[in-house]
Amino acid sequence: MDKSYTAAPIKGRGTASRLPGRFAQHWVEPYVEPRTEGEPRTGGEPRTQQETIDLLELSPTAPTTELRQETAKSIITRNRSPDVPFNLSINPYRGCEHGCIYCFARPSHAYIDLSPGIDFETKISVKHNAPALLEAELQRPGYQCQPIALGINTDAYQPLEKDTEVTRRLLEVALRFKQPISIITKSALILRDLDLLRAMAEHNLVHVAISVTTLDKALKRQLEPRASSGESRLRTIRELRAAGVPVSVLIAPVIPLLNERELEQIVAAVAEAGAQSASYIPLRLPHEVAPLFIDWLYQHFPQRAGHILSRLKDIGGGRLYNSRFGERMRGQGIFAELINQRFHRALRQHGLAANQRTELNCGDFCPPSRGGNQLSLW
Repeated sequence: MDKSYTAAPIKGRGTASRLPGRFAQHWVEPYVEPRTEGEPRTGGEPRTQQETIDLLELSPTAPTTELRQETAKSIITRNRSPDVPFNLSINPYRGCEHGCIYCFARPSHAYIDLSPGIDFETKISVKHNAPALLEAELQRPGYQCQPIALGINTDAYQPLEKDTEVTRRLLEVALRFKQPISIITKSALILRDLDLLRAMAEHNLVHVAISVTTLDKALKRQLEPRASSGESRLRTIRELRAAGVPVSVLIAPVIPLLNERELEQIVAAVAEAGAQSASYIPLRLPHEVAPLFIDWLYQHFPQRAGHILSRLKDIGGGRLYNSRFGERMRGQGIFAELINQRFHRALRQHGLAANQRTELNCGDFCPPSRGGNQLSLW
């Protein structure tokens, strides 16, 4: 397979691609002056080889992160997929500054006419009214309490959360209402909210899943440039467990012939850090994620790219991505089964449970009454 990338990597970003989304109504196609090396510029001087490369690659300057305020109409999303273990979820952000090249949520930017490439990690929408919406939705007469998954589509503890504190305010609402929350993150920033998490854990209202992709520092910088390091994630597991917060680990994505070799090492490390259970998910490449990942692969691992893509097709039943429920989260074929066997053998060796779910407490749910609500007197 030939490489198809059109822009050089940007330090600290997962991709420089401005690949338009599948629903794009507008896109910009830069004009390259149709001259070659040695031909004169407008001023008469010949173009150098490097100038020609720069024009052909169209390398953008390092973009800054743009924060967009979004006034959401609702905040709790109902899940209909049989492949995920939750029915309700909250995503306080659209887009994610972590910049993980493999992120399955990248295609969601196509719905707002932005690129799933560089726009996904630089144009972030924050749902500033999320805490108020959650409070209102939890007080609706028909609401039936059940655990809510926080930060599923994009990380609720991405770098911007340090300043916006939307996730922290959501947890404050959840604690006040005794609403159970399940969090998945790859960020050590979650430790900022240890006071809230400890208080929730005392009432069995919270569970945290830490996503661990690699312990290789160089690979982490390429795969997920603005996410916490592997060492920081292990420390996060230790500190959460020391505070009495139940913690599991999600090894995701498992990429054949790339981070797959670390599978046993990661299981051993997270077990030593105090994780109570672990699970894994093979790499998924829905919609625009596939061309973005392929470009990234040929940029960073050109000698292995063809082999890795071939192995992904083996796991996907002949396709780069198999979207069928029941198969997309585990793969199929001999190589998928080999990963599965290695993973469960490592779990047994280190005394970890597989896919263990923490049963959170829904029995104490009690939304405070609205001010002026006369029915609350009866």
